[in-house]
Amino acid sequence: AGAADPEAVDVLVSAADEAVRDVFVETLDVDFDGGSEPATQSRRASGYGDEAFDYGREAAHSEARILHVDASTGRHLLAPFLDHLANHDRVEILEDTAALELVTHEGRVHGAILERDGERAPCVAGATVLATGGVGSCYRRSTNPATATGDGIAMAALAGADVADMEYVQFHPTAFAGGEGGQGTFLLSEAVRGEGALLRNGDRERFMPDYHADAELAPRDVVARAVRQEREQTGGVFLDVSSSEARRRSEELGSSGVSPLDFESEFPDLYAECERRGVDPADGIPVAPAEHFLCGGIDVDTEGRASLDRLFAAGECARTGVHGANRLASTSLLESLVWGLRAGEAAAGHDPEPVEAPDLLDRDPAMPDGFAEEKFVRLRRVMDEYVGIRRTPDDLGRAAGVLRRLKGEVDAYTRTRTSRSLYELRNAAVAALLVARAAAENDRSRGCHHLEEGATVDAD
Repeated sequence: AGAADPEAVDVLVSAADEAVRDVFVETLDVDFDGGSEPATQSRRASGYGDEAFDYGREAAHSEARILHVDASTGRHLLAPFLDHLANHDRVEILEDTAALELVTHEGRVHGAILERDGERAPCVAGATVLATGGVGSCYRRSTNPATATGDGIAMAALAGADVADMEYVQFHPTAFAGGEGGQGTFLLSEAVRGEGALLRNGDRERFMPDYHADAELAPRDVVARAVRQEREQTGGVFLDVSSSEARRRSEELGSSGVSPLDFESEFPDLYAECERRGVDPADGIPVAPAEHFLCGGIDVDTEGRASLDRLFAAGECARTGVHGANRLASTSLLESLVWGLRAGEAAAGHDPEPVEAPDLLDRDPAMPDGFAEEKFVRLRRVMDEYVGIRRTPDDLGRAAGVLRRLKGEVDAYTRTRTSRSLYELRNAAVAALLVARAAAENDRSRGCHHLEEGATVDAD
Protein backbone atom coordinates (compact mmCIF):
# COMPACT_ATOMS: atom_id res chain seq x y z
CA ALA A 1 0.00 0.00 0.00
CA GLY A 2 3.02 2.29 -0.45
CA ALA A 3 3.75 2.66 3.27
CA ALA A 4 6.66 0.23 3.66
CA ASP A 5 10.13 1.49 4.60
CA PRO A 6 12.36 0.96 1.52
CA GLU A 7 15.48 0.45 3.66
CA ALA A 8 13.76 -2.24 5.74
CA VAL A 9 12.42 -3.98 2.63
CA ASP A 10 15.91 -3.96 1.12
CA VAL A 11 17.34 -5.53 4.29
CA LEU A 12 14.71 -8.27 4.23
CA VAL A 13 15.22 -9.10 0.56
CA SER A 14 19.01 -9.02 0.65
CA ALA A 15 19.38 -11.00 3.90
CA ALA A 16 16.57 -13.53 3.46
CA ASP A 17 18.30 -16.11 1.29
CA GLU A 18 21.34 -16.46 3.53
CA ALA A 19 19.23 -16.47 6.70
CA VAL A 20 16.97 -19.28 5.45
CA ARG A 21 19.96 -21.30 4.29
CA ASP A 22 22.02 -20.85 7.47
CA VAL A 23 19.22 -21.41 9.99
CA PHE A 24 16.61 -23.68 8.43
CA VAL A 25 18.51 -25.63 5.79
CA GLU A 26 21.96 -26.07 7.35
CA THR A 27 21.51 -25.67 11.13
CA LEU A 28 18.03 -27.15 11.64
CA ASP A 29 18.11 -29.46 8.60
CA VAL A 30 14.54 -28.66 7.56
CA ASP A 31 13.50 -30.78 4.58
CA PHE A 32 11.51 -28.33 2.47
CA ASP A 33 9.26 -29.93 -0.15
CA GLY A 34 11.03 -30.79 -3.38
CA GLY A 35 14.53 -30.36 -1.98
CA SER A 36 15.77 -33.78 -3.08
CA GLU A 37 14.22 -33.71 -6.56
CA PRO A 38 15.48 -32.20 -9.83
CA ALA A 39 14.45 -28.70 -10.85
CA THR A 40 11.38 -28.18 -13.02
CA GLN A 41 9.38 -25.10 -14.00
CA SER A 42 7.76 -24.91 -10.56
CA ARG A 43 10.67 -26.55 -8.73
CA ARG A 44 13.42 -24.11 -9.46
CA ALA A 45 16.91 -23.42 -8.15
CA SER A 46 16.85 -21.78 -4.74
CA GLY A 47 20.35 -20.51 -4.11
CA TYR A 48 20.89 -23.20 -1.45
CA GLY A 49 23.61 -25.17 -3.22
CA ASP A 50 22.39 -27.52 -5.94
CA GLU A 51 18.99 -28.06 -4.34
CA ALA A 52 15.71 -26.88 -5.80
CA PHE A 53 12.36 -26.63 -4.04
CA ASP A 54 8.65 -26.54 -4.64
CA TYR A 55 7.29 -23.02 -4.25
CA GLY A 56 3.70 -22.18 -3.38
CA ARG A 57 1.84 -19.07 -4.45
CA GLU A 58 -0.22 -17.00 -2.04
CA ALA A 59 -2.39 -13.90 -2.21
CA ALA A 60 -0.99 -10.76 -3.87
CA HIS A 61 2.28 -12.47 -4.86
CA SER A 62 3.19 -12.10 -8.52
CA GLU A 63 4.62 -15.62 -8.67
CA ALA A 64 5.12 -18.78 -6.62
CA ARG A 65 7.89 -18.14 -4.07
CA ILE A 66 6.75 -19.69 -0.75
CA LEU A 67 8.80 -22.56 0.70
CA HIS A 68 6.71 -25.17 2.50
CA VAL A 69 6.83 -28.56 4.23
CA ASP A 70 3.94 -31.04 3.98
CA ALA A 71 1.31 -28.25 4.18
CA SER A 72 2.22 -27.80 7.87
CA THR A 73 5.32 -25.68 7.53
CA GLY A 74 5.10 -24.01 10.94
CA ARG A 75 5.16 -27.29 12.83
CA HIS A 76 8.10 -28.59 10.80
CA LEU A 77 10.08 -25.41 11.46
CA LEU A 78 9.17 -24.96 15.11
CA ALA A 79 9.90 -28.50 16.32
CA PRO A 80 13.60 -28.58 15.33
CA PHE A 81 13.99 -24.95 16.41
CA LEU A 82 12.72 -25.67 19.94
CA ASP A 83 14.81 -28.83 20.12
CA HIS A 84 17.90 -26.85 19.10
CA LEU A 85 17.24 -24.26 21.83
CA ALA A 86 16.58 -26.92 24.47
CA ASN A 87 19.98 -28.48 23.79
CA HIS A 88 21.94 -25.23 23.47
CA ASP A 89 24.41 -24.78 26.36
CA ARG A 90 23.98 -20.97 26.38
CA VAL A 91 20.17 -20.87 26.38
CA GLU A 92 18.00 -21.21 29.48
CA ILE A 93 14.25 -21.59 28.89
CA LEU A 94 11.93 -20.58 31.73
CA GLU A 95 8.58 -22.28 31.11
CA ASP A 96 5.26 -20.93 32.39
CA THR A 97 6.97 -17.64 33.23
CA ALA A 98 5.60 -14.20 32.41
CA ALA A 99 7.32 -10.83 32.12
CA LEU A 100 5.26 -8.25 34.01
CA GLU A 101 7.22 -5.04 33.56
CA LEU A 102 10.50 -3.78 32.12
CA VAL A 103 13.18 -2.60 34.53
CA THR A 104 14.39 0.83 33.42
CA HIS A 105 16.67 3.56 34.71
CA GLU A 106 17.40 6.88 33.00
CA GLY A 107 16.21 5.75 29.58
CA ARG A 108 18.01 2.39 29.61
CA VAL A 109 16.35 -1.02 29.92
CA HIS A 110 17.98 -3.40 32.41
CA GLY A 111 15.75 -6.48 32.09
CA ALA A 112 12.29 -7.33 33.40
CA ILE A 113 10.29 -8.42 36.41
CA LEU A 114 9.28 -12.07 35.94
CA GLU A 115 6.41 -14.00 37.53
CA ARG A 116 6.09 -17.75 37.98
CA ASP A 117 3.65 -19.62 40.24
CA GLY A 118 2.80 -16.36 41.99
CA GLU A 119 6.43 -15.57 42.79
CA ARG A 120 8.03 -12.42 41.34
CA ALA A 121 11.72 -11.68 40.79
CA PRO A 122 13.84 -9.32 38.68
CA CYS A 123 15.79 -10.69 35.72
CA VAL A 124 18.62 -8.20 35.19
CA ALA A 125 20.14 -8.20 31.71
CA GLY A 126 22.69 -6.26 29.72
CA ALA A 127 20.21 -6.13 26.83
CA THR A 128 16.57 -7.14 26.47
CA VAL A 129 14.99 -8.53 23.30
CA LEU A 130 11.18 -8.63 23.12
CA ALA A 131 9.61 -11.24 20.84
CA THR A 132 6.15 -11.46 22.36
CA GLY A 133 3.81 -11.55 19.38
CA GLY A 134 0.79 -9.48 18.52
CA VAL A 135 -2.62 -8.39 19.82
CA GLY A 136 -4.93 -11.20 18.71
CA SER A 137 -6.54 -11.64 22.12
CA CYS A 138 -7.83 -8.07 21.91
CA TYR A 139 -10.40 -9.45 19.43
CA ARG A 140 -13.03 -12.15 19.88
CA ARG A 141 -11.96 -14.05 16.76
CA SER A 142 -8.24 -14.45 16.11
CA THR A 143 -5.82 -16.94 14.59
CA ASN A 144 -3.33 -16.04 17.35
CA PRO A 145 -2.85 -18.03 20.56
CA ALA A 146 -4.82 -16.84 23.59
CA THR A 147 -1.58 -15.49 25.08
CA ALA A 148 -1.26 -12.80 22.36
CA THR A 149 -2.33 -9.92 24.60
CA GLY A 150 0.12 -7.32 23.31
CA ASP A 151 2.40 -7.78 26.33
CA GLY A 152 5.73 -6.73 24.83
CA ILE A 153 4.25 -3.76 22.99
CA ALA A 154 2.46 -2.54 26.12
CA MET A 155 5.46 -2.99 28.41
CA ALA A 156 7.70 -1.14 25.96
CA ALA A 157 5.21 1.69 25.48
CA LEU A 158 4.68 2.08 29.22
CA ALA A 159 8.46 2.25 29.67
CA GLY A 160 8.61 5.07 27.12
CA ALA A 161 9.58 3.29 23.90
CA ASP A 162 8.20 4.56 20.60
CA VAL A 163 5.52 2.55 18.79
CA ALA A 164 4.33 3.07 15.22
CA ASP A 165 1.74 1.91 12.66
CA MET A 166 -0.51 0.44 15.35
CA GLU A 167 -3.63 1.08 13.26
CA TYR A 168 -2.61 -1.50 10.67
CA VAL A 169 -4.24 -4.68 11.98
CA GLN A 170 -4.53 -7.39 9.35
CA PHE A 171 -7.52 -9.74 9.28
CA HIS A 172 -7.14 -13.10 7.59
CA PRO A 173 -10.14 -13.77 5.34
CA THR A 174 -10.40 -17.54 5.82
CA ALA A 175 -10.45 -18.64 9.43
CA PHE A 176 -12.71 -21.54 10.37
CA ALA A 177 -16.18 -20.20 11.23
CA GLY A 178 -17.79 -23.25 12.80
CA GLY A 179 -19.19 -21.86 16.03
CA GLU A 180 -18.50 -18.55 17.76
CA GLY A 181 -16.11 -17.88 20.58
CA GLY A 182 -12.97 -16.52 19.02
CA GLN A 183 -9.87 -18.38 20.11
CA GLY A 184 -11.26 -21.78 19.05
CA THR A 185 -10.85 -20.98 15.37
CA PHE A 186 -8.05 -22.17 13.10
CA LEU A 187 -6.53 -20.85 9.92
CA LEU A 188 -7.37 -22.09 6.42
CA SER A 189 -4.11 -20.98 4.85
CA GLU A 190 -3.84 -18.92 1.69
CA ALA A 191 -1.89 -21.83 0.29
CA VAL A 192 -5.22 -23.66 -0.11
CA ARG A 193 -6.53 -20.90 -2.36
CA GLY A 194 -3.14 -20.81 -4.04
CA GLU A 195 -3.76 -24.41 -5.08
CA GLY A 196 -7.17 -23.60 -6.54
CA ALA A 197 -9.75 -23.52 -3.73
CA LEU A 198 -12.64 -21.11 -4.32
CA LEU A 199 -14.75 -18.92 -2.07
CA ARG A 200 -18.54 -19.32 -2.29
CA ASN A 201 -21.26 -17.39 -0.48
CA GLY A 202 -24.32 -18.73 1.31
CA ASP A 203 -26.03 -19.19 -2.06
CA ARG A 204 -23.03 -21.32 -3.11
CA GLU A 205 -22.04 -18.76 -5.74
CA ARG A 206 -18.44 -17.80 -6.38
CA PHE A 207 -18.06 -14.06 -5.66
CA MET A 208 -14.42 -12.95 -5.55
CA PRO A 209 -14.14 -12.22 -9.32
CA ASP A 210 -16.75 -9.49 -8.69
CA TYR A 211 -14.48 -7.80 -6.15
CA HIS A 212 -10.98 -8.00 -7.65
CA ALA A 213 -9.23 -9.10 -10.84
CA ASP A 214 -7.09 -11.54 -8.84
CA ALA A 215 -10.22 -13.14 -7.37
CA GLU A 216 -9.35 -15.49 -4.47
CA LEU A 217 -5.71 -14.37 -4.63
CA ALA A 218 -6.46 -10.66 -4.15
CA PRO A 219 -4.77 -8.86 -1.22
CA ARG A 220 -5.96 -10.00 2.19
CA ASP A 221 -7.78 -6.82 3.12
CA VAL A 222 -9.83 -6.98 -0.09
CA VAL A 223 -10.75 -10.64 0.42
CA ALA A 224 -11.52 -10.13 4.12
CA ARG A 225 -13.95 -7.27 3.44
CA ALA A 226 -15.59 -9.25 0.64
CA VAL A 227 -16.02 -12.30 2.87
CA ARG A 228 -17.53 -10.19 5.62
CA GLN A 229 -19.96 -8.53 3.21
CA GLU A 230 -21.04 -11.83 1.63
CA ARG A 231 -21.55 -13.37 5.07
CA GLU A 232 -23.80 -10.47 6.03
CA GLN A 233 -25.77 -10.58 2.77
CA THR A 234 -26.08 -14.33 2.18
CA GLY A 235 -25.63 -15.90 5.61
CA GLY A 236 -22.24 -17.52 5.17
CA VAL A 237 -19.09 -18.10 3.14
CA PHE A 238 -17.53 -21.46 2.34
CA LEU A 239 -14.17 -22.61 1.03
CA ASP A 240 -14.73 -24.95 -1.92
CA VAL A 241 -11.85 -27.45 -2.11
CA SER A 242 -13.40 -30.21 -4.19
CA SER A 243 -15.77 -29.06 -6.96
CA SER A 244 -14.97 -29.41 -10.65
CA GLU A 245 -14.58 -25.63 -10.88
CA ALA A 246 -12.00 -25.69 -8.06
CA ARG A 247 -10.15 -28.43 -9.91
CA ARG A 248 -10.08 -26.35 -13.08
CA ARG A 249 -8.81 -23.37 -11.08
CA SER A 250 -6.06 -25.59 -9.66
CA GLU A 251 -5.02 -26.55 -13.18
CA GLU A 252 -5.00 -22.88 -14.23
CA LEU A 253 -2.70 -21.88 -11.35
CA GLY A 254 -0.47 -24.94 -11.47
CA SER A 255 2.22 -23.22 -9.40
CA SER A 256 3.44 -26.44 -7.82
CA GLY A 257 2.11 -28.94 -10.31
CA VAL A 258 -0.69 -30.15 -8.02
CA SER A 259 -3.73 -30.83 -10.16
CA PRO A 260 -6.47 -31.53 -9.42
CA LEU A 261 -6.65 -30.13 -5.90
CA ASP A 262 -6.68 -33.02 -3.42
CA PHE A 263 -7.35 -31.43 -0.06
CA GLU A 264 -6.91 -34.56 2.05
CA SER A 265 -3.48 -35.47 0.68
CA GLU A 266 -2.13 -31.95 0.15
CA PHE A 267 -3.39 -30.46 3.44
CA PRO A 268 -3.68 -33.43 5.83
CA ASP A 269 -3.56 -31.38 9.03
CA LEU A 270 -6.37 -29.08 7.88
CA TYR A 271 -8.40 -32.05 6.64
CA ALA A 272 -8.02 -33.80 10.02
CA GLU A 273 -9.00 -30.63 11.91
CA CYS A 274 -12.14 -30.26 9.77
CA GLU A 275 -13.09 -33.86 10.51
CA ARG A 276 -12.48 -33.29 14.22
CA ARG A 277 -14.90 -30.33 14.07
CA GLY A 278 -17.52 -32.44 12.29
CA VAL A 279 -17.13 -30.72 8.91
CA ASP A 280 -16.86 -32.66 5.65
CA PRO A 281 -14.56 -30.57 3.41
CA ALA A 282 -16.40 -31.90 0.36
CA ASP A 283 -19.45 -29.92 1.49
CA GLY A 284 -17.49 -26.67 1.78
CA ILE A 285 -15.64 -25.35 4.83
CA PRO A 286 -17.31 -22.43 6.64
CA VAL A 287 -14.94 -19.47 6.93
CA ALA A 288 -14.94 -15.93 8.33
CA PRO A 289 -12.34 -13.19 8.78
CA ALA A 290 -10.28 -13.21 11.98
CA GLU A 291 -7.62 -10.93 13.41
CA HIS A 292 -4.34 -12.32 12.18
CA PHE A 293 -1.36 -9.95 12.28
CA LEU A 294 -0.34 -6.53 13.60
CA CYS A 295 1.79 -4.69 11.03
CA GLY A 296 2.86 -2.08 13.59
CA GLY A 297 4.40 -2.37 17.03
CA ILE A 298 7.57 -1.28 18.84
CA ASP A 299 9.40 1.00 16.42
CA VAL A 300 12.82 -0.52 15.64
CA ASP A 301 15.65 0.11 13.20
CA THR A 302 17.20 -2.41 10.80
CA GLU A 303 19.04 -4.08 13.70
CA GLY A 304 15.99 -4.34 15.94
CA ARG A 305 16.93 -1.43 18.22
CA ALA A 306 14.05 0.37 19.92
CA SER A 307 14.13 4.01 21.03
CA LEU A 308 15.10 2.99 24.59
CA ASP A 309 18.75 2.09 25.12
CA ARG A 310 19.46 -1.67 25.17
CA LEU A 311 15.90 -2.60 24.25
CA PHE A 312 15.42 -4.64 21.08
CA ALA A 313 12.40 -6.26 19.45
CA ALA A 314 11.75 -8.80 16.71
CA GLY A 315 8.77 -10.62 15.28
CA GLU A 316 5.19 -9.40 15.37
CA CYS A 317 5.69 -7.11 18.37
CA ALA A 318 8.21 -5.09 16.33
CA ARG A 319 7.42 -2.48 13.71
CA THR A 320 10.31 -2.93 11.30
CA GLY A 321 8.73 -1.05 8.40
CA VAL A 322 8.71 -4.10 6.14
CA HIS A 323 4.92 -4.50 6.02
CA GLY A 324 3.77 -0.93 5.61
CA ALA A 325 -0.02 -0.78 5.74
CA ASN A 326 -0.76 -4.34 4.61
CA ARG A 327 1.46 -7.40 5.09
CA LEU A 328 2.20 -9.63 2.11
CA ALA A 329 1.37 -13.28 2.79
CA SER A 330 4.13 -15.46 4.30
CA THR A 331 6.51 -12.59 5.08
CA SER A 332 6.09 -12.60 8.87
CA LEU A 333 8.25 -15.66 9.56
CA LEU A 334 10.93 -14.36 7.22
CA GLU A 335 10.87 -10.97 8.94
CA SER A 336 11.13 -12.66 12.36
CA LEU A 337 14.09 -14.71 11.17
CA VAL A 338 16.02 -11.80 9.66
CA TRP A 339 15.34 -9.32 12.47
CA GLY A 340 15.81 -11.99 15.14
CA LEU A 341 19.32 -12.67 13.85
CA ARG A 342 20.15 -8.99 13.52
CA ALA A 343 18.71 -8.04 16.92
CA GLY A 344 20.53 -10.92 18.61
CA GLU A 345 23.85 -9.86 17.14
CA ALA A 346 23.30 -6.21 18.08
CA ALA A 347 22.21 -7.09 21.64
CA ALA A 348 25.14 -9.40 22.37
CA GLY A 349 28.06 -8.11 24.40
CA HIS A 350 26.24 -5.80 26.82
CA ASP A 351 27.04 -6.57 30.46
CA PRO A 352 24.30 -6.31 33.12
CA GLU A 353 24.45 -3.30 35.44
CA PRO A 354 23.17 -3.10 39.04
CA VAL A 355 19.77 -1.43 39.20
CA GLU A 356 16.90 -1.12 41.67
CA ALA A 357 13.79 -3.12 40.70
CA PRO A 358 10.31 -1.52 40.67
CA ASP A 359 8.19 -1.73 43.82
CA LEU A 360 5.70 -4.20 42.31
CA LEU A 361 7.67 -7.02 43.97
CA ASP A 362 5.83 -6.18 47.20
CA ARG A 363 2.32 -5.82 45.77
CA ASP A 364 -0.61 -8.11 46.57
CA PRO A 365 -1.16 -10.83 43.91
CA ALA A 366 -4.84 -11.37 44.83
CA MET A 367 -7.62 -10.26 42.46
CA PRO A 368 -11.42 -10.05 42.74
CA ASP A 369 -13.11 -13.06 41.12
CA GLY A 370 -14.14 -12.45 37.52
CA PHE A 371 -12.62 -8.96 37.26
CA ALA A 372 -10.20 -9.71 34.41
CA GLU A 373 -12.68 -11.91 32.53
CA GLU A 374 -15.42 -9.26 32.56
CA LYS A 375 -13.06 -6.53 31.38
CA PHE A 376 -11.68 -8.73 28.59
CA VAL A 377 -15.21 -9.37 27.29
CA ARG A 378 -15.84 -5.63 27.21
CA LEU A 379 -12.50 -4.86 25.54
CA ARG A 380 -13.00 -7.44 22.79
CA ARG A 381 -16.53 -6.27 22.09
CA VAL A 382 -15.29 -2.69 21.60
CA MET A 383 -12.44 -3.79 19.33
CA ASP A 384 -14.70 -6.02 17.21
CA GLU A 385 -17.45 -3.44 16.80
CA TYR A 386 -15.40 -0.27 16.32
CA VAL A 387 -11.77 -1.16 15.44
CA GLY A 388 -12.25 -4.13 13.12
CA ILE A 389 -12.21 -4.69 9.37
CA ARG A 390 -14.44 -1.70 8.64
CA ARG A 391 -14.00 1.53 10.56
CA THR A 392 -15.49 5.01 10.73
CA PRO A 393 -13.98 8.10 12.37
CA ASP A 394 -16.89 8.32 14.82
CA ASP A 395 -16.56 4.67 15.85
CA LEU A 396 -12.81 4.99 16.35
CA GLY A 397 -13.23 8.05 18.55
CA ARG A 398 -15.87 6.22 20.56
CA ALA A 399 -13.61 3.18 20.95
CA ALA A 400 -10.68 5.28 22.14
CA GLY A 401 -12.87 6.85 24.81
CA VAL A 402 -14.23 3.53 26.09
CA LEU A 403 -10.79 1.91 26.12
CA ARG A 404 -9.26 4.89 27.92
CA ARG A 405 -11.84 4.52 30.70
CA LEU A 406 -11.32 0.76 30.83
CA LYS A 407 -7.56 1.22 31.13
CA GLY A 408 -8.16 3.66 33.99
CA GLU A 409 -10.20 1.02 35.83
CA VAL A 410 -7.40 -1.52 35.38
CA ASP A 411 -4.70 0.97 36.40
CA ALA A 412 -6.46 1.50 39.72
CA TYR A 413 -5.75 -2.15 40.54
CA THR A 414 -2.20 -2.39 39.16
CA ARG A 415 -1.04 0.25 41.64
CA THR A 416 -1.47 -2.27 44.46
CA ARG A 417 -1.77 -5.72 42.82
CA THR A 418 0.35 -7.89 40.51
CA SER A 419 -1.53 -11.02 39.41
CA ARG A 420 -0.57 -12.33 35.98
CA SER A 421 -4.14 -12.11 34.71
CA LEU A 422 -4.30 -8.46 35.78
CA TYR A 423 -1.09 -7.61 33.94
CA GLU A 424 -2.24 -9.43 30.81
CA LEU A 425 -5.45 -7.38 30.98
CA ARG A 426 -3.46 -4.18 31.50
CA ASN A 427 -1.26 -4.99 28.52
CA ALA A 428 -4.26 -5.80 26.34
CA ALA A 429 -5.94 -2.53 27.37
CA VAL A 430 -2.78 -0.53 26.58
CA ALA A 431 -2.29 -2.27 23.23
CA ALA A 432 -5.95 -1.92 22.25
CA LEU A 433 -5.91 1.77 23.15
CA LEU A 434 -2.75 2.27 21.06
CA VAL A 435 -4.49 0.64 18.08
CA ALA A 436 -7.67 2.69 18.51
CA ARG A 437 -5.83 5.99 18.98
CA ALA A 438 -3.56 5.43 15.99
CA ALA A 439 -6.57 4.52 13.85
CA ALA A 440 -8.55 7.56 15.04
CA GLU A 441 -5.63 9.87 14.23
CA ASN A 442 -5.11 8.48 10.71
CA ASP A 443 -7.72 9.76 8.24
CA ARG A 444 -6.03 8.09 5.27
CA SER A 445 -7.75 4.85 4.29
CA ARG A 446 -5.24 2.36 2.96
CA GLY A 447 -4.23 -1.25 3.38
CA CYS A 448 -5.76 -2.89 6.41
CA HIS A 449 -6.81 0.47 7.91
CA HIS A 450 -10.06 0.75 5.95
CA LEU A 451 -12.29 3.73 6.67
CA GLU A 452 -15.90 3.66 5.48
CA GLU A 453 -16.48 7.41 5.58
CA GLY A 454 -14.73 10.72 6.22
CA ALA A 455 -11.41 9.45 4.89
CA THR A 456 -8.75 10.44 2.42
CA VAL A 457 -8.71 7.34 0.19
CA ASP A 458 -5.33 6.03 -0.92
CA ALA A 459 -5.32 5.26 -4.64
CA ASP A 460 -2.25 2.96 -4.43
